[in-house]
Amino acid sequence: MLELNSIRTKLASVKQDHLLRFFDELSSDGKQALLTQIASLDLDAVPSLIETYVKNKPALQLDLATLEPATYYPYNHRAPSRPWDHDKYTTIGEDIIRKGEIAAFVVAGGQGSRLGFDGPKGCFPAGCITQKPLFQLFAEQLLAARARYGIHHVRVGPGSTLVNAGIPWYIMTSPLNHKATVAFFEKHSYFGLSPTSVRFFQQGVLPSFDLATGKILLSSKGEVATNPDGHGGAIRALDLSGALDDMKARGVKHISYFQVDNPHVRIVDPTFIGLHAAAPDSSAQMSSKMLPKVAPDEKLGVFCSMQRQGRRVLDVIEYSDMPADLSAQRLPDGSLRFVAGSIAIHMLSVAMVEKLARNPAFSLPYHRAEKKVPFIDLDSGQPVSPTTNNAVKLERFVFDAIPLCEGSIVYETDRVEEFAPIKNASGTDSVESSKRLQTIRAARWLERCGVAIPKDAAGEPHCVLEISPLTATSADELKGAKLPAAIERGSAVVL
Repeated sequence: MLELNSIRTKLASVKQDHLLRFFDELSSDGKQALLTQIASLDLDAVPSLIETYVKNKPALQLDLATLEPATYYPYNHRAPSRPWDHDKYTTIGEDIIRKGEIAAFVVAGGQGSRLGFDGPKGCFPAGCITQKPLFQLFAEQLLAARARYGIHHVRVGPGSTLVNAGIPWYIMTSPLNHKATVAFFEKHSYFGLSPTSVRFFQQGVLPSFDLATGKILLSSKGEVATNPDGHGGAIRALDLSGALDDMKARGVKHISYFQVDNPHVRIVDPTFIGLHAAAPDSSAQMSSKMLPKVAPDEKLGVFCSMQRQGRRVLDVIEYSDMPADLSAQRLPDGSLRFVAGSIAIHMLSVAMVEKLARNPAFSLPYHRAEKKVPFIDLDSGQPVSPTTNNAVKLERFVFDAIPLCEGSIVYETDRVEEFAPIKNASGTDSVESSKRLQTIRAARWLERCGVAIPKDAAGEPHCVLEISPLTATSADELKGAKLPAAIERGSAVVL
C-alpha cells in the first residue's frame, strides 16, 4: 500500500487532508484505490489553482486596440476578396495522404447523458436512417479514404514488418468512458478497421473544487471528485500515452483533430491538409476550419488576430468572452465583422505537439466553469446532490495553442457540408437538427449528380436520405456511383 503518512502529510501541506476523512471506513482495496488516486493528482499546483480560479475569477485580457477579425481562406476559392489555387493545395494534400503522413484524432471523453443516452457519446446512434453510431460513421470515413488513396500498409517501429492498418486513428477517452468505449469497438470488430490502426488513451483529470471553500470535493467516501481536463489536455496526453511515438514510428506528420459529436466532419480533407502544409502564411503547425457565424450571439468562438508580445497572432475568443459591441459590429454589406466561428476542426503537426508537450515550461491556460457537482458532506458523511452551482471545474482548450504557432491559418467550410453536431436532446445542435442536415447534405450531393429530389413547400427535401461514407464523403466522390434517377416523395433511402 502506498505510504499513508506521506500522503497525509502532503495533503495537510496544501490544506486538503479532509480527503482522508473517511479513510478508516474503507476496505483494504478501497484504501489503496483512494491513495492511488490522490497520488496521481498534482497536489503542488492546488494552492495556486484555488487562489487564481476559485477565490477569484480571472478575466480574459483582450488588447482591444489591436483586435481585428481573422483573415481566412474562403470556401469559394475564386472569391475576389482572396482568390487561391484550390487544385494546387488539393493535389498537395492528396500526396500527403497517399504517403501515409496523416493520422485521425478524435476527442471522445464525453458521455451521452445530455442526449438521454447511457454510454459514451461516440456510441450514440447518429445515422438518420441506419442509426449507425458516431464511431461507425467515422470508421467508415477512414475505410473510404484508405480505399480512395491506396493506403493499405504502414510500418510500425524501426525494422518491423508492414501491417494492414490504413490511416491510424487515435481516440482520446476519459476515465468516465474508457472501458465502455474499448468494449464497444471490440463488440463491433472495430467496424472493419484493423485493430492495429486504432489506439485508445485517456485524457487527464483535475480535481473539482468547492465553490465556497476551495476544498477538493469527495464524490464518495473513497473517491475524489474529478473532471476531465478538457481537450487542451490532449497535447500532453498524446505524449504521455505513447501516441506521439507511435505516430512517428508510422511516419505520420500531421494530425486531423475533431470532436466526437459532429457526424459531418470531413476527417480526411485533402484541400485542408494541403493548405495547412503548404500555404505561404502557414507554419504547418496548427490550422483550423471556420464557419461564418449566423448571428452575433451564436455560441461559437471567434477567430481574431491581435498583437501579443510584439507580434500579431491568431487566437480564438470564446463567445462568452467576446465584448457584445464587437460581436454585433457589421460591415457595410450587413455581414458580421467578426464572422469566423470556430467549429473545433484542426490540423496539428506531430512536431508541434511534441515540442509543446515535452517543454517543461509549456502550459495552456485554464478555463473556469461553475457547475453542480454531487459530493459527500464532510460532517455527516451523506451524499449531497446540489440544486445550484456548488463547484468550480477547470479545463484547458486546445485552441489556446494557436497563438503559440509561428503562423496559423483558417479555412472556411460550408455549414451544411461539415457541421451537424449532436450536443443537445432538442433544439439547436440536437439529434433532430443533425439528422435534418444529413438529409439536406445528401440531397445536395444527389442533385449535383442529376438526381431529382422531391421538395416540400419550404424547399427542403420531402424524404429522408443517408449516404454512407463508404459510398461517398463528398459530392465529387458520389459522381460515377450507381444512383436512382429520382427519389420518391416521402421515402427513406440509404445509399
